[in-house]
Parts: sequence; structure tokens; C-alpha cells
Amino acid sequence: MQFLQPPGWRRPKGYSNGIVANGRIIFVAGQVGWDEQEQFRTDDLVGQVRQALTNVVAVLAEAEAHPTNIVRINWYLADGAEYNARQTEIGAVYRELIGRHFPAMTAVQVAGFVEKGAKVEIEVTAVLPA
Repeated sequence: MQFLQPPGWRRPKGYSNGIVANGRIIFVAGQVGWDEQEQFRTDDLVGQVRQALTNVVAVLAEAEAHPTNIVRINWYLADGAEYNARQTEIGAVYRELIGRHFPAMTAVQVAGFVEKGAKVEIEVTAVLPA
């Protein structure tokens, strides 16, 4: 895996500008903050982020992959302002579950989710080395 940092660009905090990877590609569908029984145990954003990332790690494990294999994460948020206000807490949960691995990321605020009660949905692409 090669992290892409164009010359003269300021290094981003918490993500990478791009990654080059070779191997078997894993696409993880958007994971919301519910458990394996599709039940939301909290309406707290950070709690839902924890559960959504836990779900991502579980799906990756089915392909014998780890968080360090992630090359891209897309975050879909109900409230961008709440996400920004709680970045310290979200970052701590991220580092606990994903580690200090910062792939290419996108975060967008959306009008809503299909799953009533969702505050976040996280979609991942990972690559297992060839």
C-alpha cells in the first residue's frame, strides 16, 4: 500500500489524500450503528460510530482482513455540525477500533437514512495484498 502525498501539500489530519494498493478488493456495504440483530442500542452519535465501526471490522474479518487493509472510508452523517463538535470523541473510538491507520476518507452530511434512528453510516473499501 502506498499513501499518496503530493509535494508541497499540507499533510491531512486523520486521513490520506489517496492510496495505491494491489490485491483482492473487499467492498463493505454501509454499516449503521445497530447491532447484529438490527437494533439501535443508543441514539448517541459516538455510540453509533462505535457500533458501525465494530460492524465494519466484523465484516472485514469474514474476508480475513483487518482495519489496516482499509483503503477508503466514506462517512455519511445526519448532522455534520455534531460530527465536527465531537471529533475528539469520534477520533478516540476510531483509533481504538481501527488504529492509527488513516486511509482516504470522505465525510458528507445527508438528508436522512433508510434505517430510522441512524445518525451515521460508514462504507469501506479494503484491499488484501496479492
